[in-house]
Amino acid sequence: MQALVLKRISKSFGGIVAVDKVDLTVMTGENRALIGPNGAGKSTLFNLVTGELSLDEGRILLFGKDITHEPVRKRIDSQLGRTYQTSNLFRQLTVQENLFLASWHTWGKKASIAATLFRAWQKFRNQRRHIAEIAHRVGLENKLDIVVDELSHGEHRQLELGITLAHEPRILLLDEPMAGLSVAERRFMTDLIMSLKSEITVVIIEHDIDVAFSIADRVSVLHHGAIIAEGAPEQIEANPKVQEIYTLSRHS
Repeated sequence: MQALVLKRISKSFGGIVAVDKVDLTVMTGENRALIGPNGAGKSTLFNLVTGELSLDEGRILLFGKDITHEPVRKRIDSQLGRTYQTSNLFRQLTVQENLFLASWHTWGKKASIAATLFRAWQKFRNQRRHIAEIAHRVGLENKLDIVVDELSHGEHRQLELGITLAHEPRILLLDEPMAGLSVAERRFMTDLIMSLKSEITVVIIEHDIDVAFSIADRVSVLHHGAIIAEGAPEQIEANPKVQEIYTLSRHS
């Protein structure tokens, strides 16, 4: 089954073409890496898929459903999850409070307002169990009562992923999840992403080519807003055009 299909999607800002008639198909259960030099249009492409930017042209299908004109919330309801390059956490709340607010979308649909749920959150045993499971999965089971501001950068990244997982996505867009991480933290995050493979389709933007290739089943290369190569990691690594682009980007 096709998880995500982009049909000739385009986006321009003034006279600058950021995404240029991109066709992309990601199958259910696949790990897809999206690579390319800075300014290639990768994050813009994610913003189009999530609805944070509107298309100039083209169509977006999510698990066979046309979401081209759906608002962001509707796309989340369709089990689309996303992380960002920049942390977007409630820094004065604890880890468990951040996860609670994220999982309210899943568990709190019958409640009147989120504030009521927040005051009574200890009564929600199923939700607390869900939060504990997510925290364990992202390696924060011993940090539940820690205020986010006291966490390391790597732990912020782990929590961001946990918050996204709390929404129970079927497809997950990861925008540079390894940025700023140490070698050990990158290894942990790589293993964590790989552990999702049996249940969640992953599309990852990653500048560390070794990490991207270790995670991906297939790789798509974006350059000047267009897909210029696709294939298995070994095919992309041997592609002369891709080698040329990365050589130029290192010297620019």
